[in-house]
Amino acid sequence: MEKIKQFVQSEKGKDIMVIIIVILVGLGSFELGRLSKDSASSGIKIEYPSQEASVISAVETSSLLENTKISPTVLNPTAKNFFASNRGKKYYSVGCSGGKTIKQENRVYFATKEQAENAGYELSSSCR
Repeated sequence: MEKIKQFVQSEKGKDIMVIIIVILVGLGSFELGRLSKDSASSGIKIEYPSQEASVISAVETSSLLENTKISPTVLNPTAKNFFASNRGKKYYSVGCSGGKTIKQENRVYFATKEQAENAGYELSSSCR
C-alpha cells in the first residue's frame, strides 16, 4: 500500500493518473453518446398538416365535376386547391412542388385560380 502511495505522489505517477483519467472520461463520453443515439425517444418531432388529404379531395372533386358539370366553388367553397405566400406574388397548386418551401403560417389558400388571380397573384412557372 505504501508503494502505491509513493508511486501516485511521484511525477511519473501523476502523469499516468492524468492519462488514465482522460481516457476514462473519453470512453464514458463516447458510451453516453452511443446510448443517447440508440434510445427509443428520438426527441422533439415537428409534424405539419398533410397536403395529401387536400390533393385527394381535389382529385375526387375533379372526378365529380366531370360527371356533374358543377363548378368547384359550388361543390366545395372551402377547398384549398391553390396557395400562395402572404409575402410573395406567385400562387401554386396544392400538388406543385414549387411551393414546398413556403411555411404553413405564411400560406394563403384559394379554392380556384380566379380567386388567386383576383387577389393579385400570378401562377408560378414551376406549376404550369
